[in-house]
Amino acid sequence: MIYTLRIDCPDRKGLIYDITRVVFNYNLNIISNDEFVDNTLNHFYMRAEVEGELQVEQVTAELYTVLPAGVNIQLLPQQKKNIVILVTKEHHCLGDLLLRYEFNDLQANILAVIGNYDVLEPLVTRFGIQFHYVTHQDKTREEHDEEIAQVVKSYQPEYIVLAKYMRVLSSGFVAQFPGRIINIHHSFLPAFIGANPYKQAYERGVKIIGATAHFVSNELDEGPIIAQNVIQVNHAHSARDMAQSGRDVEKIVLAQALKLVFADKVFISGNRTIIF
Repeated sequence: MIYTLRIDCPDRKGLIYDITRVVFNYNLNIISNDEFVDNTLNHFYMRAEVEGELQVEQVTAELYTVLPAGVNIQLLPQQKKNIVILVTKEHHCLGDLLLRYEFNDLQANILAVIGNYDVLEPLVTRFGIQFHYVTHQDKTREEHDEEIAQVVKSYQPEYIVLAKYMRVLSSGFVAQFPGRIINIHHSFLPAFIGANPYKQAYERGVKIIGATAHFVSNELDEGPIIAQNVIQVNHAHSARDMAQSGRDVEKIVLAQALKLVFADKVFISGNRTIIF
């Protein structure tokens, strides 16, 4: 079986030797290996793919004994992630994910889709996936988010994907799923934060528009960035034209980001990411 070994810790000499010695002692084969040292923070990151029969608890326990204090270690079997998707009314990102899921190109199990409108329920049910309609009408943001949180927790997903979920999540909701909520934002952040980014871009006369996938934090559209991409536009493009073109970029960027995250290639370091 193949596992992904993820380690980050304060840097020091001999880290790679110490890690690979433990791997060798357990008769594991390293298929691939990547490392990075953030010299500004003096912090070491490593992602390796190892093959063999192992007891996860034994290997990680020994790694903890040879690595510096404050180390983070994950030894994860390479398998599909379990996810829940949150949506509002727009179909393009959700539709793309559903098709990828149907043809085994998502590396994830979509356990459920939750919407604050029921517009997308017929689309979701065509793929045999449970849809939960949780209206936000006559509720505070905190009440609505807590109701959604309870539905999410019933599935125990590894990640929550916001596929054009057009509501700002409360700090209480975000705190319950730290580093596990992934959003697609319809602009090339940090430009045009918030609502109506294509209108903002049109009014500024931009020559490129883009999309950004990022982890969600309590600061609106300012969480660690996972993936970005852009396309060119010109003066002949209206705000509506930009929005239509932007939807294609959004689908691609979200899929790229999820591919990286689901392959355990993304480390969060403060408000930035280290990606192997």
